[in-house]
Amino acid sequence: MQVPVYGLAGEVINQVELSEEVFGVPFNEAVVHQAMVMQMANRRQGTASTKSRSEVRGSTRKLYAQKHTGRARRGDIKSPLLRGGGVAFGPKPRLYRQSMPKGMRRLALKCVLSSKIREENLKVIEKFAFEEPRTKDVVDMLAAVGVDSTALIVSEHSNPNMIKSARNLANVKTLPSSLVNVLDLLSYKALVISVPALYNIDRIWGSRSN
Repeated sequence: MQVPVYGLAGEVINQVELSEEVFGVPFNEAVVHQAMVMQMANRRQGTASTKSRSEVRGSTRKLYAQKHTGRARRGDIKSPLLRGGGVAFGPKPRLYRQSMPKGMRRLALKCVLSSKIREENLKVIEKFAFEEPRTKDVVDMLAAVGVDSTALIVSEHSNPNMIKSARNLANVKTLPSSLVNVLDLLSYKALVISVPALYNIDRIWGSRSN
């Protein structure tokens, strides 16, 4: 399959051939959802912690008699029902990490990349030639290729001028091609990518990487 290649000014200057193996995969909702949940779970620190009634500092003396007071029965001051008491069933440090077979992870990424093509949300730029950091250059480039929504900009390698140019834009994120992932692709509507980055993704995720 072929897609147009744009210059920074928005003019079509060429076409690039995309691998059907990476960019022509039917969408598998179950696999993509599992990959997204795994990635979000693996980002969690799992350090939230609360004290139970056995860990709260305080006396264990019963506050008042069980009967003949006309009040509800009450234990010690560390009861979860009292202010300053322990927390019932509160969070404790735990590991949220999930795993997923390599083949399923690869399929999930290919599914999302392919959906960008089908939905016409993939914009291929010949190269990101930014001589100095300027946010206006990124804004003009996105406008020139018709991107008016959230955008994920992918370069072949980490590009300092690109990163500095885009970091002030709330709806734009930059990534090197080796770090492309399912969650970021789903979080941003448009995928703006350079030709070298496109080839690098094909090399990493295509059959030649096996």
